[in-house]
Amino acid sequence: MDTDRAGLRERKKQETRIALSWAAIRLTVEHGFANVRIEDIAAEAGVSTRTFSNYFGSKGEAIVARHHDRARAIAAALRERPAGEPIWDAITQAALDGYALGEPVPGGQAADRSWLEGLRLMVAEPALQGEFQKAGAAAEAEFALAVAERTGTDPTRDVYPKLVAGVVGAALNVVTQQLLTAEPPQPLDAILRDVFGRLAAGLPEPR
Repeated sequence: MDTDRAGLRERKKQETRIALSWAAIRLTVEHGFANVRIEDIAAEAGVSTRTFSNYFGSKGEAIVARHHDRARAIAAALRERPAGEPIWDAITQAALDGYALGEPVPGGQAADRSWLEGLRLMVAEPALQGEFQKAGAAAEAEFALAVAERTGTDPTRDVYPKLVAGVVGAALNVVTQQLLTAEPPQPLDAILRDVFGRLAAGLPEPR
């Protein structure tokens, strides 16, 4: 029973964290980063500002939390792929399974243009660049651990897991850029398959 209660508490904490992060993203996309206050985010998520402070130190942290969640989701999906699956096939499927965590982009459909424009402005916000960089570093560390576990390498001493993690991080940045700038807008899953499919194929020159 104690284990059940502890599990329920953890789920509720994670749900609150997700709700706060999504509220921060939605409000920033709709109104602009400078026009969103922590009080607004807390109210949107239906909690107090004190609760917000229990989870995040700033609205920037709340926004970028989804990047941390995405990294963890992709790494977790990679750990669950069949052991004999080629590494880049496994990473491609893990990216498809984990990247869209919480994103309002149905499979096979492009996102709304106004939403994409808001996301473009949010991603370009100078005040968020430090948080995005920290999220990227955390993501690479997470990927390196997952790759090391899968390949029997050392994430601190061996080049391979760090190199793959760096490539995956760069690929995810390209996915985001394509999602925000492709004209006409493209479905997220199609962009992911294209980017990671090229890596799985050894990144051949375009023909």
